[in-house]
Formats: sequence, C-alpha cells, structure tokens
Amino acid sequence: MRKRLLLLLSILLSFSLLAAACGDDDEGDAGDTTTTVADDDGDMDDEGETPDDEGETPDEDVVFAGCLNEASTVESNGQVGLVFDVNGRGDQSFNDSAAAGLDRAVADFDMTFTEAVPNEDGSDRGPLLQLAADGGNIVIAVGFLFAGEAGPAACENLDTHFAVIDDAMLNFGAEGGPEPWAPNAAGLTFAEEQGSYLVGVAAGLTTETNEIGFIGGVQGWGLIEKFEAGFVAGVASVNPDANVTVSYIAENDVQGFFQPDRAREIATAMYEENADIVYHAAGDSGGGLFVAAKEWSEDNDKVWAIGVDSDQALTADADVQEFILTSMLKRVDNAVYQAIEAHINGTFQNGNTIFDLAAGGVGYSTTGDHLSAETIAAIDAAAEAIISGEVEVPTAP
Repeated sequence: MRKRLLLLLSILLSFSLLAAACGDDDEGDAGDTTTTVADDDGDMDDEGETPDDEGETPDEDVVFAGCLNEASTVESNGQVGLVFDVNGRGDQSFNDSAAAGLDRAVADFDMTFTEAVPNEDGSDRGPLLQLAADGGNIVIAVGFLFAGEAGPAACENLDTHFAVIDDAMLNFGAEGGPEPWAPNAAGLTFAEEQGSYLVGVAAGLTTETNEIGFIGGVQGWGLIEKFEAGFVAGVASVNPDANVTVSYIAENDVQGFFQPDRAREIATAMYEENADIVYHAAGDSGGGLFVAAKEWSEDNDKVWAIGVDSDQALTADADVQEFILTSMLKRVDNAVYQAIEAHINGTFQNGNTIFDLAAGGVGYSTTGDHLSAETIAAIDAAAEAIISGEVEVPTAP
C-alpha cells in the first residue's frame, strides 16, 4: 500500500505535457513529394532547417553492456506497473491505446496495477521504471525514449519483466549480431509503414484534387519516417498522379508531438494549396489537424483528415469527428495485453516482437462510413498483398 501511495504521489508531481505517440513496393514508384519542416511560426521551411528550440533527443552513445547471460526467474505476483510517455491517459491516441490494453489485461487476469507519467524533460524516466518494478514484476514502458533506461533497469531487477513499446531492446553492437540486452527485457515494435500504406490507398482513391498532405511530429529519429514512407507508397500504388506534400513540425525535438497549434497552421496551409486529405503521425499535435479540417470545410469544399494510432473518429472531440476519413490503427493495446498475458502464462520472450499486419498489429478504421465499398475492397486487397509478400512496403522515405 505504501508503494502505491508513493507512486500516486509521483504521478501527481510529475504529470505534465507530452505523449508520443511514432524499399519500393511492387505496385509502382512513390509519387511526387515535397518535404518541409515548420518553423517557430508554423510556416513551412525547406527540409533540413532545424527549429530554434532544442529538445530531448535519444542518447546515441549510451555505454551499456547488457546482462543477457545473467539468470532471470520471474513469477507473476499479480501486479503490473505501466509508465506512460508524457501526458499519460487522455491523449486520444498513443497513450490511450496502451491504457486500453492495460485495463483489459487487469480485468481479464484479475491483476492490480500502478501507473505513472514522466515529467516534461523525461529526467525521471529511470526512477519511475524502478518505482514500478518495486511494486510489480512486469513493467510496461510506453515509448522508445524509455529504451536507454529500461535496459539497465532490467539488469538491476532480474526478477521482473520489462517491455518497451517502439524499441526492439536489442544490442545491435553485439559481437555476432543483434542480441537482447537482458534475459527479461522485450521490445514491442510495429510495422507502422504497413498500416500507413493502407490509409495511403484510402487517400489516393478518395482525393478529388490529387493534392494530399502528411504531417509528421518529429523528423530525424526514424520512427515517424516509417509512417511517411508507407503512406506515400500507398497513395502512389493506386494514384500515381497524386502529389503528397510532407511537413514535419520539429526536427529531433519531442515537443513536435505536443504542438496542435503548429499542426493546425501547417494543415491550413496545405488545404490552401488545394490538398483535400491530410494524414498526421504527430501525437497530440494531430488535434490541430482536425480543427483545421473543420474550419476549412465550414467556408470551402469539405476536406478530410486521417487519424493515427487509435480510431480517432471515436476518440477526438465530437465536433471534428465527421472530418476524419479513417485512422491508421497501431494496436498498442494488443501489444500491452499480449505482453502481460505472456508474463502471466510463463511464455514471456525477451528480444523484439514485431506487430505487423499479419499479427493484427496495424490496420485501418471504417468508423463514420466515409470510405466507399470499392475503396475498402482495394484496401483489403492491398493488405492481403502485403501479408503474402507480394508487396513490400518501404520503411524509409
């Protein structure tokens, strides 16, 4: 009980801003793209110009040998600790999907749980992981920015399972090739490019102007670029005449996921340039896209937004839901649930597990019935082609 009170106190003290969310195919080359990075006023500058604000970046030089050869025995004590990325529950996207998986597992397996949220600069990620391990013997970390702390934490707590969303938890510098950091640490990663390809097909078949937009939260870490690459390839596979304008809110700065006003300005600029569909992979910033779609449609022809991670036609504010054509579903909830289930059943595997289309890890939504029957059939055919290997979706722009 005392540990739970300490964790709740930590939540109250640390609850803050932020959540993060983020080869050619066989059907044709990707269409034209224009890439920009928004400046501090929300205007779109040429690619490569870095915003003035410097934010948190992953540490590329962490010296950590791992502990793969150490003995680890974990038996469930019926409690799970989940550490969200900044902002926690209520982001209508990435964190909420993780929360849904936690809630389902707690109900199905009759578990107790604790949850916490790091502070704005992420400086307490490591202590929060340790605090969660002190209470439960499976810890779920939501977001790749936990990877640097999760490996050492796993080695310090060999009687606890650790699972990190969006990081493979592999030592790529190991002699003989990549190997897990620890016997009790798992990575849960996703084929975001595959789900993005599907909503790209939806956009390519739905657009009436052949101008489409993509807004990424943060450029430079490789994760959101997977969304971009898949989306552009999906559009091109069904509509090679369409142009996709690509814009990132920030470069190497996690704040790009938490600037809805910037996303709103970028989206409005895209609609002004004749785009009629814009897809975002920008975390909390995506709410600004939805507002822009609503505002533009009130005085002009109707335009569309495409959501990400969760079915945002269900989670976004009610007054913007009708402008969401579809959403790319990233089933973080399934990954969290399955990690906890494996922990309970004694089948937890260290190393990386990839949640792709075949595993039900990504997909698309049809809420609102905005997609035609022909478009849905084309999307489903594309999904089958990806699963069969007929189409290989690129992971980099």
